Amino acid sequence: MTSPTAIPATASPQVEFISLSHLNPSTELNPVPSRGIDLPYFRKYVRSLEESGYDYTLLPYGSNSADSFVIASAVGQLTERLRPIVALRPNTTIPQVGAQNLATLDQLTEGRAVVHLISGGNDAEQARHGDYLPKDRRYARTSEYIDLLRRSWSETGPFSHEGEFFKFDDFGPGFRPYGDTIPISIGGQSDAAFQVGGAKADIFSFWGEPLADLRAEIDRVNGIAAAAGRTDRPRIWVTFRPIIAKTDDLAWRKAFDYVTKLEKTYSAGGPPARFLTGAPQNVGSQRALDFAQRAEIYDRALWTRTAAATNAAGASTALVGSPETVAAAILDYVDQGASLVSIRGYDTLADAVDYGQHILPLVRQELAHRAATGQRGTLQDAHPGALTPGFDPAALAGLR
Repeated sequence: MTSPTAIPATASPQVEFISLSHLNPSTELNPVPSRGIDLPYFRKYVRSLEESGYDYTLLPYGSNSADSFVIASAVGQLTERLRPIVALRPNTTIPQVGAQNLATLDQLTEGRAVVHLISGGNDAEQARHGDYLPKDRRYARTSEYIDLLRRSWSETGPFSHEGEFFKFDDFGPGFRPYGDTIPISIGGQSDAAFQVGGAKADIFSFWGEPLADLRAEIDRVNGIAAAAGRTDRPRIWVTFRPIIAKTDDLAWRKAFDYVTKLEKTYSAGGPPARFLTGAPQNVGSQRALDFAQRAEIYDRALWTRTAAATNAAGASTALVGSPETVAAAILDYVDQGASLVSIRGYDTLADAVDYGQHILPLVRQELAHRAATGQRGTLQDAHPGALTPGFDPAALAGLR
């Protein structure tokens, strides 16, 4: 019988935190017209992430969004420690140029650059940039792209390449990163995503799922890595949208209020509404909607109604509760092997600051306790959240 204070064998001994950088005050709760980049807001947001103790920030990319490389460069100059994660689609930048761009960012930030490769999960979005490659071939292209990034960073002389998707002659030697290489992240839930990510990625990214399902997915990634002959394993990145308040009941009241506003936003016909047309093509969103159909609440704090309200448009599963309950829930995922945790809220800047003040220290305190004693602390046992017998979120929220 396992001791209740024993640290699970699958647990990561450390965790780093990621937030997404926002360019203006518009949110899913309160969409406001914007020219795109509100520079004073962006400066305040990025500096708040650094001051709040985040380790990374993701710079997202879309056909109608700001350029992630330019934004990442700005993040690098506005901060001293925060690591920018550039979201990059292989169809938008040939690998030699992508390698140069990333190495330049890495030099400017003295080794802080990370890249998250997005193969593409929606045909219509890919077509906006003239990419008509079928989805299964998009991951094959990403695989070739990874090889060429790493080779561009390491070759000491010119080299040529002729593959399925890319061909060039006498490139290089390329512009080198600050260190030996740059971490490469992959996300996705398709079979092709697992094969490429397990075999080649430094980081594999998931959206928030029930604990047992995520554990099975991590095992799958690790099995593919082993079959590929790797001696290491990809780091596991998992993303949530926490909704917190001083107590669990106040958090659930806030959560039900938020989901009403989300439903209004996504049914109003504005930009987010395009995600509500038909079933999503990407497997990650399909899984999120399947979880939402089966149950609203899983484990200690995972809430799927936010995914249902948005048609699982991107990372959309919430963790609901007091800071202590949500920190305990994050530790549940650390216990499954996650070492990178992305948390971004619906009230973007205020939530980022609140998480930095109230959640990050609790998680780090528990991991420091484990490192010092070799045992789990009391946080997870003391804050069961939805695992409490007779738990009724609607009653907590004052709805019945």
